[in-house]
Amino acid sequence: MISAGDFRNGVTFDIDGNVFQIIEFQHVKPGKGAAFVRTKIRNVISGSVTERTFSPTERFPTAFVERKDMQYLYNDDGLYYFMDNESYENVPINADLLGENFKFVKENTDVKVLSYKGSVFGVEPPNFIELEVTQTDPGFKGDTATNATKPAVLETGAEIKVPLFINEGDRIRVDTRTGEYMERA
Repeated sequence: MISAGDFRNGVTFDIDGNVFQIIEFQHVKPGKGAAFVRTKIRNVISGSVTERTFSPTERFPTAFVERKDMQYLYNDDGLYYFMDNESYENVPINADLLGENFKFVKENTDVKVLSYKGSVFGVEPPNFIELEVTQTDPGFKGDTATNATKPAVLETGAEIKVPLFINEGDRIRVDTRTGEYMERA
């Protein structure tokens, strides 16, 4: 059982036979009245997203979600193919199940494929990925304002903000959860 006060992004729970995953949550404590938890939840089976508020004391049974290690192989016409590391079986997954942070994953990367009762509902990339910068403007000497950044395109096509000293061809480490530059690799 999980209480609404313990909600975090990615937590799965059961409401009336439907399994939901938390996309966003916010604990709200207004100046007047009782506290509540505002959430945006996705139905794991149908994929529909709804917003709902809960009392922090409400309790729900947790749903067991299988996390299987697979390797991303390639994509073809909106289908992304993953190989099971144990049985070597190829599994196609629709692009709308991948999530925003999948843009940092390149081919032959190990990821976790999330499923509930055999139905795939998401893909979890590794927390940190090393990628090469393929396009960015050069940083000029004297451009040293605190925390100055510039846009850069990575080898997967994703665009992020990087510090001015990063040049084309540099390998950097990216946090896939936030999409932020971490360090040089």
